[in-house]
Amino acid sequence: MTSDGLMTDFRTTPRRKVLISGAGIAGLALAYWLNRHGFEVTVVEKGDTLRGGGYPVDVRGTALEVVRRMGVLPRLRDAHIDLRRMTFLDGDGSEIASLPPHVVTGGVEGQDLEVRRGDLTHALYSAVRDDVEFVFDDFVHTLGQTAHGVDVTFSGGGSRTFDMVFGADGMHSRTRESLFGPEERFRRHLGYCFAGFTMRNTFGLSREALMWSTAGRAATLYATGYGDEAHALLVFAQPEPPSHVLRNPKAQRDLVAETFAGAGWEVPRLVAGLHDADDLFFDAVSQIRMHRWSSGRVALLGDAAYAPSFLTGQGSSLALVGAYMLADALADRGHTAGFAAYEHNTREFVTLNQDVVREGDARLFPTTARGLAERDDMLRRLGTQPASGERPVHSVLTLPECLPVT
Repeated sequence: MTSDGLMTDFRTTPRRKVLISGAGIAGLALAYWLNRHGFEVTVVEKGDTLRGGGYPVDVRGTALEVVRRMGVLPRLRDAHIDLRRMTFLDGDGSEIASLPPHVVTGGVEGQDLEVRRGDLTHALYSAVRDDVEFVFDDFVHTLGQTAHGVDVTFSGGGSRTFDMVFGADGMHSRTRESLFGPEERFRRHLGYCFAGFTMRNTFGLSREALMWSTAGRAATLYATGYGDEAHALLVFAQPEPPSHVLRNPKAQRDLVAETFAGAGWEVPRLVAGLHDADDLFFDAVSQIRMHRWSSGRVALLGDAAYAPSFLTGQGSSLALVGAYMLADALADRGHTAGFAAYEHNTREFVTLNQDVVREGDARLFPTTARGLAERDDMLRRLGTQPASGERPVHSVLTLPECLPVT
């Protein structure tokens, strides 16, 4: 199709040049599929290298088919963490329930994957690094759209023109802000904040998670079985996002320490580990909800367009599926019709997955004593209930067949 949506045969026209902002999960997956469909792809990443390590992420349902078609599924299966148990503790550290993880998360035992975020990004990068251009330690400074393309200036001083630009630059997307305005217009705060970091595993844990909680506060220790590392996650109720601390690591640490003061179990050790951590990631728990994901020749995907929050466990899977669907929609269409098809074919899947959690009702993180008691009762029952047989929301989309340019 041409820019006005009329059909044409792109196999006989010059390769369309596109820029992807962000070399995370969404950006790398999109780079792979656009390259397969015959695009000339450049990826710009503000970091000087790919982000390694990181908290474990899930690949479920339809996203498993995406990574299978990319050829990286065997590598990811080798990196699978294979968490064995999730044990829930009350305020004094007594056990409430100990369950297989898939019972809690709603996943499918023996099919879903859980891998460290860095293992997933490196697998995706390996699949595409020889076929597309990567520019690290730089980012998009300005975008200027014309009838013929997108004029891009980079922070490093260069400038280039592309047929299309894609924002895969995360929850706090600069691309989204430049196109649609401030993040506050699209951010749906879910009533919590979190602090994630790595610390030494001095707790004797292996391939298991422990979650301590009281009303409005939770602390999770997660041991993957890799070396002596443990991942810690501190979650707490926060009715309004604390904008004053979001760019101040010291203020973030102080807020968390104040919130968890007087907590029992091993929480004081976790708070001490927070102060020593060099990989602290702090943020408000939010979703991005937008009425449209594109403007002109620029489109968004992944967290930049539809972050579901870590409470859903679907951030990585939505990024993978969204990248596939966007590339497929553009394979034989111009940007106008292609972006419309991307939204039409993908939005219901995104909405269903975002709707798994709503403001203040995250089932594992209740904010009241009554909610906590109800959650604990639910956990005790989970181990004895048969599977529902319902198709999980992360599996309801069937991918179109990939027909790459030859």
